[in-house]
Amino acid sequence: MVGAILGDFVKADTVDRFDPVIAREIRLHWRVDAFTDAHEVIRLLKQRFDPGHRRFAGIVLDLYFDHLLARAWPRYNDESLPGFCARVYVGFARWRHALPERAQVAGDAMTAQDWLGRYGDPDAMRTAVGRVATRLSRNGDALLACLAKIECDPDPFLHGFDTFFPQLAAFAEAERRSIPG
Repeated sequence: MVGAILGDFVKADTVDRFDPVIAREIRLHWRVDAFTDAHEVIRLLKQRFDPGHRRFAGIVLDLYFDHLLARAWPRYNDESLPGFCARVYVGFARWRHALPERAQVAGDAMTAQDWLGRYGDPDAMRTAVGRVATRLSRNGDALLACLAKIECDPDPFLHGFDTFFPQLAAFAEAERRSIPG
């Protein structure tokens, strides 16, 4: 689980420094990102955004889909969301010493503020988008505009998630079995 999150913090030339299981999950994260970016549902949803915002739409879609997953968690997982979150946070604590500093800071904040467990709350999801927007040196307003666009007409995004996520889960499971580690 730590590796799945580390994909946003690790570069390809450093992945082999990690435990093989974590390295496998980092690679899986990258494959999931590529699958997502190329998926027809995602490409069609991105077309709903203003042309100047489309390059940022993927970030907001990712966060919004995390929100939708948290809300629909029991449909996709037998483990409770709080139980899953607790396991992720224990993993961060266990592997903290091996994480890049940026990942340590993010993991500490994620754990202390229960980011994963709170994603089902619309306000927490908005806060997450705002946090990412402030980290962008420019164009943070584009992220906020993308979120406003989703919130104005959420139905296409809800339907897109319902179509996309089962395919993503099947892809990830198949890929996990194919990656050494």
